[in-house]
Amino acid sequence: MHTFLSGAGQLARFAVLQARCCAYAVALLGGIAVSRALPELPIARYDLVLVYGLLLTWAARRLGWESRRDTLVIAACHVVGLLFELVKVRLGSWSYPEDAVTKIAGVPLYGGFMYAAVAGYVCRAWHLFELRFTGYRVAATAVVAAAVYVNFFTHHWLPDLRWPLAAAMVAVTAGAWVGFTVGRRRYRMPLAVSFVLIGFFLWVAENAATYVGAWSYPHQLDGWEPVALTKFGAWALLISVTFVLAERMRAARGGQPDRRTPAEPIRSGHRSRSG
Repeated sequence: MHTFLSGAGQLARFAVLQARCCAYAVALLGGIAVSRALPELPIARYDLVLVYGLLLTWAARRLGWESRRDTLVIAACHVVGLLFELVKVRLGSWSYPEDAVTKIAGVPLYGGFMYAAVAGYVCRAWHLFELRFTGYRVAATAVVAAAVYVNFFTHHWLPDLRWPLAAAMVAVTAGAWVGFTVGRRRYRMPLAVSFVLIGFFLWVAENAATYVGAWSYPHQLDGWEPVALTKFGAWALLISVTFVLAERMRAARGGQPDRRTPAEPIRSGHRSRSG
């Protein structure tokens, strides 16, 4: 019974920490949902969401959800994501069907906030879970992540290398572990598994986002339908791009993760930190 209660308590603590990590993303998605329920206004909905996203980012900084370094990571991911949107919308992968003043080449400027929200999650998790990494291959992982990003453009003209790149990501992250703290205990999991888990929940979030009209895939233009399960795999790969950007920017500013001390589970009643 004690073991069950202890496990349930740890699971509850883990859920609370995850909710805190997702606060920005949930607030952003909630704002988009509310914007769809508003009566007709003199300002376009996409423009209104942009203003809301900027205010939300400012509030997150003021509330201490993000450090200055986190804000730089999130801003970088916003720019990278916006570039991604511009290319993919032009190629017809998805669309933003409503009009707006702040819309460039079919993409509203708030589109980058989706990727900023993912970066915000990674940065918050880094702090709240006290993430440390062992066996992480910096250069190899960065090269594969860059290839993943490029492939999402080039597969429209060249062979899609998604599966070979997935295999390459598994290979370069073999032996890489992410250590994290929940309560007074320390745990760890393979880095590749964390990418898959985050990718799944991003796919769930994408279903919610398209349902509230954040954007639409071609098959959703005549009415909402679930996002294809293949997008789960796409997100599991794309999260590596966000992770590499966050890790490199942290390292450049003195926040390099420790790759020497393994993140072992902590025995009950004792607390230690790797890194």
